[in-house]
Amino acid sequence: MKKFIGLDVGDVRIGVAKSDPLGILATALEVMDRNIVNPIERLKEILKEENTKKIVVGLPKSLDGTEKRQVEKVEKFVEEIKKEIPDIEIFMVDERYTTTEAERYLKNYSKKNGKERRKVVDMVAASIILQKYLDTIK
Repeated sequence: MKKFIGLDVGDVRIGVAKSDPLGILATALEVMDRNIVNPIERLKEILKEENTKKIVVGLPKSLDGTEKRQVEKVEKFVEEIKKEIPDIEIFMVDERYTTTEAERYLKNYSKKNGKERRKVVDMVAASIILQKYLDTIK
């Protein structure tokens, strides 16, 4: 099975996406609010529900390709995942422009207002991150 979970890791929210069982198409799944849920515990639940041990995590590099402060935070979160879920496979991908792309998509194709849109932008960004990865492994 080529099923994956995609993550767009932020300080407050984590966007989550999943792939189909063939690993062809990514779809938005949910947004975890880090102030409400334990993201590692919720991730364990999602991995069990989706029957996979493969995660794709967006790495927020700057426009010139250098790593920035947020990269350190994402890498720290990835280390926490590895510690709590030792048999996990984690793939890191460049997530430049994914949030902008998600915002543009939601602005053009969604009737949600700005506040509602912000609630789902991370989830859509996670699906874009995951889809980019799926497209590269075809």
